[in-house]
Amino acid sequence: MTTALVRATELVEALEEVVGQASARLAVAPASDDDQTVPYDIASVSSAVAAARHLLDLGPHSEAEADLALLFAADTAADLAGRTAGREALWGLDGTTTALDAVAEHVAAGRAPAFLDTVAERVLAAGGEAAPRHLSDELQLVRSTFRDFAEAKVKPVADAIHAGDADIPDAIVDGLSEMGCFGLSIPAEYGGFAEGGADELLSMVVVTEELSRASLGAAGSLITRPEIIGTAITRGGTEEQRRRWLPLIATGEKLCAVAVTEPNHGSDVGGITTTAVRDGEDWVLNGVKTWCTFAGRANYLLVLARSHPDRAAGHRGLSLFVVEKPSFPGHEWEVTQDGGGSASGRAIRTLGYRGMHSYEVTFDGFRVPADNLIGLDEGLGRGFYLQMQAFANARLQTAARAVGVMQSALELAVDHARQRPVFGHPLTSFQLTRTKLARMAAHIAACRAFTATAARAITAGEGALAAAQVKQLACRAAEWVTREAQQLHGGYGYAEEYAVSRLFVDARVLSIFEGADEVLALRVIARQLAKGGDVEHSNPLRT
Repeated sequence: MTTALVRATELVEALEEVVGQASARLAVAPASDDDQTVPYDIASVSSAVAAARHLLDLGPHSEAEADLALLFAADTAADLAGRTAGREALWGLDGTTTALDAVAEHVAAGRAPAFLDTVAERVLAAGGEAAPRHLSDELQLVRSTFRDFAEAKVKPVADAIHAGDADIPDAIVDGLSEMGCFGLSIPAEYGGFAEGGADELLSMVVVTEELSRASLGAAGSLITRPEIIGTAITRGGTEEQRRRWLPLIATGEKLCAVAVTEPNHGSDVGGITTTAVRDGEDWVLNGVKTWCTFAGRANYLLVLARSHPDRAAGHRGLSLFVVEKPSFPGHEWEVTQDGGGSASGRAIRTLGYRGMHSYEVTFDGFRVPADNLIGLDEGLGRGFYLQMQAFANARLQTAARAVGVMQSALELAVDHARQRPVFGHPLTSFQLTRTKLARMAAHIAACRAFTATAARAITAGEGALAAAQVKQLACRAAEWVTREAQQLHGGYGYAEEYAVSRLFVDARVLSIFEGADEVLALRVIARQLAKGGDVEHSNPLRT
């Protein structure tokens, strides 16, 4: 073992001990509406500590990875110290000493400017690559194939799509369809590429990262919706429904969107008010959905609606429907039925994440065939559960999107810092620049390592906690990394003609959708920790 690896190992073990003590506190006093601040901090730190463990597991491969593991663990320890200061008793700590006190020298070593300078030198030499990927030959081929596509088809138009809030070109959607992008997690028997291997979801993660590196709004998010609707149909649909819908989704012949959130019900899914009332051979939908990304181009809308008339039934009164509609370009659309029912959409202007467009969708007496209720009679009242199961994969996919955005930001920062002279010297010659680059690389490496191991855990059916933790951590990290990259660009970083400004505003949405940061921390992570959820990868446990 290198000295860095020894230090990192002891530091991560100490961090895990502290999180274990804090989790025991949660078991006694779980998060509630009256007690949220400390549980949120405990959950957030647990996500970083889990990532530190996964990055540490790569440490034996090389000195570079051992150094990154030490740097990230030291950063996590510093963050933990800030969160516990003055609140030791509320964390379940004794207020005098913790396991971290015994490894204070390791924290100091991992935060020493000279040490960070060494890490930065490697990052600069590698052009912004944080660490080796450790992919199999097959996955490396997948990565290179989609990187080539992203470089040729997505990057050249990404800034124009963002600036003009334009539609995603058909060349991108059709190209990804031909490459099988929309069937990565759909079982092979229904026309997809999922065959049950241990790296099944890792392939989706690799593809997502490479597409998001080119553009979050024009490519990286195209997989998310088929991922969600495909999982819901696979797990909850009848055999006839699987054979009717999944092959068309897998080939990209039918594009997808998800309609869950409402103007007054975001994370509180159980309170949604859009109704579905049975009328003969149809269900009649009435209500308004919002933040329905890609709802214009989509042919299938996955709609969560209240099928039980009693609002008191809460989430037990919700069902999932597949609403079929024509594909529309642009920012507005409407479908009118012969009987007078209608569905319409209006795109919401957003700071970033443009190209796919996020819509407010209104259903007014819109009729849906009874056969389009997922699971038919057995699916009645199961919509909430199917939706939550489907969101587990999407959380993982969102973490991969965050990693792709961060990777792009680091590469742009390295490239600009090399070329930019300041006070007669290259920007890369300044210690603070190198410190920023080193810390950015360590956060990316940790999130990438966690995403990979979480993918395998979810494939094995054990990844509920890991999916929430890696989503929460990676999305928060993406905001910070893109901010640092923009800062290194100086005034140029604020100009829309520089791609780093697009990355910055795109990253901001990541902690909001697919499970808001606070909801994941309090209602998923903290609750799992209180139940004894393992914060290590050996047994890793979305909205």
